[in-house]
Amino acid sequence: MATAEPRADAAPSGARRPGSSGADTGARASAGARRWAWGGLALVLLGGLGLRLWGVRQGLPYAYNADEYDHFVVHAIEMFEHGTLNPHYFANPPAFTYVLHFLFAAWYGGAHGAVRAFQLHPTAVYTLARVAAALLGTLALWLLYLTGARLFDRAVGLLAAAIEAVAFLAVFYAHLALNDAPTLAPATLSLLGAAGVLRKGRARDHLLAGVGLGLACASKYTAGIVLVPLLAAIVARGLEQQGARGRIGHALGGLALAGASALAAFAIANPYALLDYGAFHGELVHQSTLSAEAQGKLGAPKEGGLVYYLWSFTWGLGWLPSLAALAGAVLVWRRERRLGWLLVPAGVLFLAFMGTEGRYFGRWLLPIFPIACLLAAFFVVSLARRAAELIERRAERAGGRAGNGRDGAPRGRAAGPRRGALARLIAALPVAAVLAQGLLYSIHSGIVLSRADTRNLTRAWMLAHIPRGAGIVAEPAEPEEWAREVIAGEPTAASPFRWRLYPALFRRVTAAGRIAPEYLKPEVGLEDYETTLYPALIVFYEREAFCWVISASTESGRAFADPREVRNAVAYYRALARAGEVVYRASPYARGHGPVAFNFDWSFDYYPLAYDRPGPEMTIYRLRGGRCAGASHAGARARG
Repeated sequence: MATAEPRADAAPSGARRPGSSGADTGARASAGARRWAWGGLALVLLGGLGLRLWGVRQGLPYAYNADEYDHFVVHAIEMFEHGTLNPHYFANPPAFTYVLHFLFAAWYGGAHGAVRAFQLHPTAVYTLARVAAALLGTLALWLLYLTGARLFDRAVGLLAAAIEAVAFLAVFYAHLALNDAPTLAPATLSLLGAAGVLRKGRARDHLLAGVGLGLACASKYTAGIVLVPLLAAIVARGLEQQGARGRIGHALGGLALAGASALAAFAIANPYALLDYGAFHGELVHQSTLSAEAQGKLGAPKEGGLVYYLWSFTWGLGWLPSLAALAGAVLVWRRERRLGWLLVPAGVLFLAFMGTEGRYFGRWLLPIFPIACLLAAFFVVSLARRAAELIERRAERAGGRAGNGRDGAPRGRAAGPRRGALARLIAALPVAAVLAQGLLYSIHSGIVLSRADTRNLTRAWMLAHIPRGAGIVAEPAEPEEWAREVIAGEPTAASPFRWRLYPALFRRVTAAGRIAPEYLKPEVGLEDYETTLYPALIVFYEREAFCWVISASTESGRAFADPREVRNAVAYYRALARAGEVVYRASPYARGHGPVAFNFDWSFDYYPLAYDRPGPEMTIYRLRGGRCAGASHAGARARG
């Protein structure tokens, strides 16, 4: 089923213009539809890119997102340092890492320039990487338009691209040098190829779908879900052939062509999956094991993956787009079953699989966003056209009963322009409604991200008020470089600490709750930091003159979200509030808004409108006992 193109310049009520043929009228209508779609697409792409670049430098020079700090940019630079393209890291597939590696090489003139730039100018390097993610996310919008136009028509393709252009999760994660947003480009490329297989069945469509599949898997393993639409398209196309032998032969031939191109693309984008298969397989198994474990992160939700993902759809994509996608799945299944097989099972299988995993985060939904946007757009466009048709018919019936005017002309003809304007207005309402939530929250996100991070504000206050060499306790809500000196022309990572930093990720407390005589190694993981906290630590801080304690709500919030798991940590924070004087607080919330309850999505992506700037709520306590009692008191109380 191919929905009819919008008749952009057709005469009212189907009247033919004098002196024009039906073919001429059809050609003009087609040209008008193309111009309308291209103008709309330009607006969607520019708007989508603008939303993705707005606030792209947030937090820098410090990469506060733990995954961004630990993964792709770092490994792209390490390839230069090690002199090899082996990432020695496969927990995340390396396609985006390679994109950054070659981009850095081209931008900075080779390995030496790239490494030196990362050491001296991390802001520029991270900004370049984030812009690359934003551009790939925008490329995905263009590919989604093409896919929708091929499966349905230009109106559906354009609206699908617009929905993804403003969808909060797709916009927010295009601001970070992570693989989530970039993966949308190859995943949508595979969908475009699958659409071509279904509609035309050409060899190049199979190749395109296979290449997209291979690149998607090499960017994010779960993006392999686009295999399902490809298989559905191959089977549906094969069933159209004559005879059982023809059907089987066509399907097998298409499967072989798409499979070979997928394997080739995967091998090119992830060559060491073969060249270092042992490491690849080991980390893949380890990553799969972690995902399958029960939610091990302190403070993580416990309601189950399926419920969490369904909830995430309501804000990550939006309530109305999500409901429209569900309605679109039913509608497309009823109207064209083979197209239903291409679009519907992939989302269902993805949710069924990911929903049973032990760990779940909203951004893990992104691989099926293109499919959800297509289904939502199909339903909304169908609804809008149906509403417009009903208005036209009712107006025509009313015009027919009205008869002729004083000049003898039919009154219905005079009312034609008004009917058309009303029909267009009615058609625009569901389109505006389905875009409203995403647009509102993505604009809010841009405003928030364009402002200074609370951790940057906190560091600025510390530079002005805490003496150099003073003992501080900083929770792992920021990278270690945050506490180091910034010396012009010298790498910050190798600079000395400005303050005497308490090693928070090394245990100083024994299992019995006593202070250990020396550091206990190995280093404690970020997820286990709260297990090291005991009220007795505060006495130790005061005895050893660690008089300034910097606490972040993303750390304390985890403990209070799961108090039974870390009773000692809860007791520690309460004791800290009693023993310490609050000398500075930087709040991310707008004036008059209370704190947002801890959540592994909303505490880090700042979705609620309560946020005014990025970052956790930062609090600096000054201890008053022990050796801290006689130390100089710097600054009065302050609030950021």
